[in-house]
Amino acid sequence: MRWRPRRRISASTPGCSPSYRFSAQEFWSPTLVKRTLGFIRSDDRPGAPKTNVFWPGDQTQAGQVLHGFESAWLSAALLRENRREALADALFAATRHWPLSLHFNKGLAGAPPDAIAAARDTAMNPAVLDAFALVILGAEEQPAYPGIEGHEPDVAQARRRSQAIGRAMGELRKLAPNPGAYVSESNYFEKDWQQAFWGSNYARLRAVKSQYDPEGLFFVHHGVGSEDWSDDGFTPR
Repeated sequence: MRWRPRRRISASTPGCSPSYRFSAQEFWSPTLVKRTLGFIRSDDRPGAPKTNVFWPGDQTQAGQVLHGFESAWLSAALLRENRREALADALFAATRHWPLSLHFNKGLAGAPPDAIAAARDTAMNPAVLDAFALVILGAEEQPAYPGIEGHEPDVAQARRRSQAIGRAMGELRKLAPNPGAYVSESNYFEKDWQQAFWGSNYARLRAVKSQYDPEGLFFVHHGVGSEDWSDDGFTPR
């Protein structure tokens, strides 16, 4: 298996004309071709500016109830010749339990040195620096509203799906036991969240938190220093 540059892949894919490829600067531009191809949608409210556009995939998040969510950074080391077969086997084994997606736009492996240096100087888990992709597994239903008869979440289905996602991630963890996760797209119930979200940066972040917010005024679920407080953030542990 060989990983070709993205341009070569898109150029050789039927229906992927070079005119349909966009630079990062143009990604959110509300152009006619993007509307025609369905890449973006326009605000259909009366009088809304033509520049009001949004990504169609985000539309489904209104009223969304997540059943489960996991993410993991996949190291570029897994693409080495002696590890590719194991990677392919792990990905396949995971899909026997639940579908997954590989987001190649989120890993920084192969990025220019200045981009790596800039990212290293952030709070993100350093695993992103060597990741060729972020693998994501998730399940949801929509819309669903607790307490509204006929529109309540399907709890039984949510539990089944959550367990399936857990089994799928278990297959990937056999290959990479501590891959790290992207905090903005991760498991709400992550047990080792300090390591998963921030890795070796957590000690430094904790020191900053202690210095500038020693009483824990600012609190968020699985945020830096939240292990010192009850789940509602009002009682010290």
